[in-house]
Amino acid sequence: MLRAEDNEILTRVGPGTLMGDLLRRYWTPACLTAEIPQPGGDPVRVRLLGENLVAFRDVRGRTGLVQENCPHRGASLYFGRNEENVPALRCVYHGWAFDVDGRCVDMPSEPAPFCEKVRMKAYPTHESGGIVWTYMGPPQTMTPFRDFGTEGRDASEFIVAKQLTTCNWVQSMEGNIDTAHISHLHQFDGIDDIPDDGSDKPGYPSNAMSWKFWRHDRAPRLEVQDTWYGYKYAGIRTTPNGNTHVRITAYAVPYSTMVASIPFTSGHGMFVPIDDENCWRYIMLPKDRQNPRNLGGANLFSVAPFSTPITGRRDGIIPRLYTMDNDFRMDRVAQRGGIFSGVSDFVSQDFMVTESMGTIYDRTQEQLGSTDKAISRMRHILLSAAKGLAAGKEPPALGGDLDYRSIRGAEKILEPGEDWRILGTDDDPIVQEALGIEPPLPAAD
Repeated sequence: MLRAEDNEILTRVGPGTLMGDLLRRYWTPACLTAEIPQPGGDPVRVRLLGENLVAFRDVRGRTGLVQENCPHRGASLYFGRNEENVPALRCVYHGWAFDVDGRCVDMPSEPAPFCEKVRMKAYPTHESGGIVWTYMGPPQTMTPFRDFGTEGRDASEFIVAKQLTTCNWVQSMEGNIDTAHISHLHQFDGIDDIPDDGSDKPGYPSNAMSWKFWRHDRAPRLEVQDTWYGYKYAGIRTTPNGNTHVRITAYAVPYSTMVASIPFTSGHGMFVPIDDENCWRYIMLPKDRQNPRNLGGANLFSVAPFSTPITGRRDGIIPRLYTMDNDFRMDRVAQRGGIFSGVSDFVSQDFMVTESMGTIYDRTQEQLGSTDKAISRMRHILLSAAKGLAAGKEPPALGGDLDYRSIRGAEKILEPGEDWRILGTDDDPIVQEALGIEPPLPAAD
């Protein structure tokens, strides 16, 4: 369990809070490129880290992220005009116009304009991988953009989407780094009828057999390895044939998760705070899954009774069809015989449990077990970084020159004596094969 004061630090993200100050030191998703696709198009509201903002793309194609309220009399710039003749967003109240840097560039309502004296809050933006990212921290500490593999590539090469979650960001993220729950929450009775395809042996099993492994061993052993970017951990299960199956998930400070997949993945799940009580769940997946020889075979959901893994659309803002208001469309008949949770949408099963805790769960009530090691470690890293920043210590994993592209999740049945820590790294033979990485030469005698 956490002390009440630490739970407050962990969950509060507004300006001036310890965690809010920490998160503002990292480049953070502000919105999708798909939300402001056209130069001179409509602005969109953005609420991020407790601040009300407006994003827009000016007639020159530059992206801007500015405070929502005009600094003149406070009218919302969401209703502003994205001007065709001047690269600025113009307030419809008195016509003051502001560019992407927050500078007032026109003030027609004033007989003696004082544009050079008026400036509004504006945050730097960077577009990459179908996401408009922003830096909200002190200008003097802004670091280069952290490239997780999107720089130099067209946005069309990625599946990018986001979905609203009505609970605190840490609460939502904890579900993604919890390997134990897949042996319970996401189970369905039909797993017992999946035929044994012979892949329960050292090497890469089929995705279908992975369901059987999760169901067979419902108490995984966790091993956590600290890294420069946060940590990665293995959920270790024994298969029906007595082999050692590992699911390796990486956590990169502050809100990024790369969840286990066969054979490895750089697919990104990010939990971005809207405010203390809501967050966006972003996904960013390369369309080329970098899976040589089609290891794992058919999609993980090909044998599952869940209609879709993420509620329909796989681009843009994904609608919430399963919510607390409709009890996540729970089917009690299906729960008694068929789907363990009674909820037929996979990701909505996660939403059900994390949102049912309340918007901010009181972690002083928790009774944690051995399968909660990864969650405890994430909290410790975030709390230490937030308190350290307040004491003048530089946060971890900030440098733009660090190799964020090499952070990956992985899944495999281990060979005898094989170290799970190699899986998904540049030293992993399957990663080298997929990405064309030359293995290191053997050391000279």
